[in-house]
Amino acid sequence: MSALSNARWVAVGQAARVGVQVLGLIFLSRILSPGDFGLVAMATVVANFANLVRDLGTASAVIQRETLDEPTKNTAYWFSLGTGTLLGVGIAALAPVLSAAFKAPQLTGIFLVLSLTFPIASAASVHQALLERDSRFKLVARIESVSGIAGLVIAIVLAHAGAGAYSLVAQTVAAAAISSVQLWLASKWRPRRQWSGEALKSIWKFSGNLAAFNFVNYFSRNADSMIIGRFLGAGALGAYSLAYRLMLFPLQNLTIVASRALFPVMSRQQAAIGDMANLYLRTLLIIATVTAPMMAGLFALRDIFVPVVLGSQWLATIDIVAWLAPVGFIQSLVSTVGTVFMARGRTDILFRLGVFSAVLQIASFFIGIQWGVVGVATCYFIANVINALPCLGMALRLVDRRLVDLWLSIWLPVATAALMAAILSLLKREALIQALPDMLQLILLIVAGVIIYGALIATFARASSKELLLLVMKRT
Repeated sequence: MSALSNARWVAVGQAARVGVQVLGLIFLSRILSPGDFGLVAMATVVANFANLVRDLGTASAVIQRETLDEPTKNTAYWFSLGTGTLLGVGIAALAPVLSAAFKAPQLTGIFLVLSLTFPIASAASVHQALLERDSRFKLVARIESVSGIAGLVIAIVLAHAGAGAYSLVAQTVAAAAISSVQLWLASKWRPRRQWSGEALKSIWKFSGNLAAFNFVNYFSRNADSMIIGRFLGAGALGAYSLAYRLMLFPLQNLTIVASRALFPVMSRQQAAIGDMANLYLRTLLIIATVTAPMMAGLFALRDIFVPVVLGSQWLATIDIVAWLAPVGFIQSLVSTVGTVFMARGRTDILFRLGVFSAVLQIASFFIGIQWGVVGVATCYFIANVINALPCLGMALRLVDRRLVDLWLSIWLPVATAALMAAILSLLKREALIQALPDMLQLILLIVAGVIIYGALIATFARASSKELLLLVMKRT
């Protein structure tokens, strides 16, 4: 098993998913109305929450266990399928109530169709977990890519036929169905009529805390939008949410790749803590080497980037980006700790840290709101710094390492990224640069940043360069 090989194929699958999203936005936005997208966005709020508890962490438990017997597989399968079916039935039954809560009667039919997703996806969640447990990510990436593209084609055809918002919902259901069929065909395992209370109890020790963590994390992740929207209004929330997206989008995709690639490999290393520690520190080095220059560059060029890329109406976002850019780097490291806790079977610690993080961050939002949206961003940054210390510290302790080991591993890419940002800040003040059109300024400065950072890490941080080369090479 190779974590680098896993990461390469997870990245392919994630790139395909993002590509489908972008193509869907380009094509479907020309056919469907904003109201159609708005209806599905409302339904997605409920769907995203339901996805958190779709299998209550049983798929992750299948990947994590050192030894996996048939009673455990079968129990996990029937529990997952039962949970998904109950969710689907529940959403279908509550469809009129949910649509009334959103004051959108059209949502009733959308919820009824969307409810099909949960039993369909749950029917293959254990099959996918078994493939990922064996690090068959190349196959999983192919399945995800084919499913995403097929779902998009179906959505475009239905949109042209006048299906409206239902074309977007059909895309989700179709992609889930096509994915489930492929996963069943790809996996040799077939469920039997077998149930073990002892197996469920063993799984629940792991998955129960994981489900609780996801539940808490969902609300803490959305609390800032609710608080800003409630106290400062839609305008302030728009500026904040756009800055948050700039920070979150690349990091979220990187986190998905790292977590999915690492989890099965680290779960197999539970008897070799030294190997697990080395792999984790190498992963953090790669993440820091990529995210440090991205966030440092965004920080340095924010006053040019925002008006050129987003438009002059978003100038209020500039000051928010100044605080959220370093938050992005911090979160790129902290977001990996869940993989360590899960691989070590300590989801109880993960849940406790999730509660601590939620309380800390929500408190920071209420404190920061006194100084407006920039105050929220500032306090959010402070909360992330405080939160990073116990989260990373506890994760490193589980692999017999300390925070100082992390710093010794990543300080060179962090320092070179900071130096690159300082040079870019000086360059953008040069008269020759400022005389150019804004778009050309941004392009030249980005190119300059890439060249400067590349030269610096090649000269002073050769370990970072080596890890990045290993990540993209075909052989490791």
